[in-house]
Amino acid sequence: MSIRIKLLLSYTGMLVISLLTFFVAASLFTIAATGDFNSFRDFYKVHYQLNPLTEQEENIFLELKYLAKNEPDQLQNQELLADYDFKLKTVRAGLYVRRESNQVFTSPTINQPELENSLPPYDLNNNQIRNTFNIGERFYAYAKFDFKFSDGAKGSVFVIRERSPFGEVIRKLLPMLVFLLLGVIVIANVLLYRWITRSVVKPLDLLRNSAENIKEGNLDFELHLQTKDEIGQLNEAFENMRKRLQESVRLRLEDEESRKELISNISHDLRTPITNIKGYIEGIRDGVADTPEKMDKYVNIIYSKAVDLDLLVDELFLYSKLDLKQVPFTFEHVDIVQFLDDCIDELHYDLEKKGITIQWNQRTAEDTLVIADLEKIKRTVLNIIGNSQKYMDKPEKIICVSVQADAQWATIEIKDNGIGIPQEAIPHLFERFYRVEQSRNSSTGGSGLGLSIARQIVEGHGGRIWVESKQGVGTSLFFTLKRTHKQ
Repeated sequence: MSIRIKLLLSYTGMLVISLLTFFVAASLFTIAATGDFNSFRDFYKVHYQLNPLTEQEENIFLELKYLAKNEPDQLQNQELLADYDFKLKTVRAGLYVRRESNQVFTSPTINQPELENSLPPYDLNNNQIRNTFNIGERFYAYAKFDFKFSDGAKGSVFVIRERSPFGEVIRKLLPMLVFLLLGVIVIANVLLYRWITRSVVKPLDLLRNSAENIKEGNLDFELHLQTKDEIGQLNEAFENMRKRLQESVRLRLEDEESRKELISNISHDLRTPITNIKGYIEGIRDGVADTPEKMDKYVNIIYSKAVDLDLLVDELFLYSKLDLKQVPFTFEHVDIVQFLDDCIDELHYDLEKKGITIQWNQRTAEDTLVIADLEKIKRTVLNIIGNSQKYMDKPEKIICVSVQADAQWATIEIKDNGIGIPQEAIPHLFERFYRVEQSRNSSTGGSGLGLSIARQIVEGHGGRIWVESKQGVGTSLFFTLKRTHKQ
């Protein structure tokens, strides 16, 4: 059963119970007041029918009733009637006595010419001796007793008290007011049901539709949060889940795209040297290398391509292990200036053969101790310098090394005077397999993993790495290492 049906049944039940309770209470009140369940339709008259007069007026009425039963002719004595009327006048009531169709006595207190026509007819059985009547907009309550005079003529004695006209208005309008009350109860329940439905069922329907969208694979929608109640909190949690799921799908698609690109790049970088090796081997097998000099040349080229393959596989293996956090770091305290001196001395001879000068630009005067894994930092420096030397275009090719230090970090700069890097390419330099020139020409570039590996190593040390470059002037690559101090 849906929540909407449950709410409808609950509010309908509440309405029915309210109405039944109302009618049962009214019935019990009528039965308690009249002792007659059939009087329920006249329950609003009960008060005036049973208690139309005050206690003092009721006592005078009982005396008059006694005279009517035992000495009816006394009710024609004007002095006696005036005396009783005086007593009634003190409590703002009046006396009226009639004989057949004639007035015997009329109290000046009443002063209503139409009084005789408004009074009830004779009822010698006295089935109803208390009631109300109205003359125009004036409302009266009375107690009466019908009797017979000694000569057999019919007579009546009335004790009459004027009531507020609002009492009669209420008496007449009470059925309408009851139905109005019932209508208010029904409308209130309908409005309450509608409000609860809109505040509960509608958000749940929205949540269900969102779940259907997710089931169908559609995450490009948004839950509009309008309330801060429990339903609103549920929608907010669902919306956060949708956003995270959408982000997860986006990352998965990006990873899938990167995987495809990775496979494509690896395939390209492996195919080129393998194709060269196959070509030269076929040349040897077909007798193209028919002299010792050609044979040596072919063998050297095959060996060179095999070395390139070995380096590529090594870089792929290292990058994958760094990416999966599977490479342990062996940290130690080292003087970074002395370490870079050793690296410069080691690279100086090889770079000099290529016409490249490597030198210090700026170095600290004092020892600069850092926390580093020497083998991996050396790999970083070699990757950066190896990347720099491929794009030298000046007659005088220079690579400069600088170290600056503050209280927490040592910043290493490796600067070249090469062709520079376009600004739009700088944000992508540390992506795997990225090359500024997209042709992936093996003569000008390596695997495209060198700077990616350098970033993984530097970040593994807790530092950061970045590039600054200006086309036609050169490129500076910076990375930082945490400093340590002698105890």
